[in-house]
Amino acid sequence: MTTVHAELVGEMAVLPRSELDRLIELARNTEQVELHQQVGETPTIGIMRLAEQGGAFNWLADEDDIYSADDLKERYR
Repeated sequence: MTTVHAELVGEMAVLPRSELDRLIELARNTEQVELHQQVGETPTIGIMRLAEQGGAFNWLADEDDIYSADDLKERYR
């Protein structure tokens, strides 16, 4: 049995490279596989969605606000 850990972001899945390689290896055992990869920087919108939907910052919702606008030393516009 193979276990895959993936983070779903909209219609996309983010998973560790080692697990992707294992899935490709398993698929190639039964049929020919053609892999198309997008290499390079992750698109900004994808990073934004991952941060928004990924849940990594959910713990902040329960935290008290410790700073306010009154704590600013200088205000920028």
